[in-house]
Amino acid sequence: MTWVNLTSMEQLAEIKNASGYSLIFKHSTRCSISLMAKKNFEMDWEAIPADTKLYFLDLISYRDISNQIAETFQVAHQSPQILLIKDGDCILEASHSDISADEVAEVIAAA
Repeated sequence: MTWVNLTSMEQLAEIKNASGYSLIFKHSTRCSISLMAKKNFEMDWEAIPADTKLYFLDLISYRDISNQIAETFQVAHQSPQILLIKDGDCILEASHSDISADEVAEVIAAA
């Protein structure tokens, strides 16, 4: 699996309007906790179905997109943070040590 860099509001609109599953990983390049959460997530991400689109947001460089994510999906901004989006709705949000690829896979399997 590979990350798609989330760098535009147009991409965010595509995620909101897409059918199926998309995952957004909000990452702070200045935070060691965020780096560790990202590494741990990537070690287990093969558990996530391959057709799930994985988006990576550098929230230091794209703070405006991060703010729009919070507004669009009605979640509090956190970093690091993952949001699992299904058919335009956030169905799972987790941050810091609660970020888990296995939990994402479980939520998708149960839906």
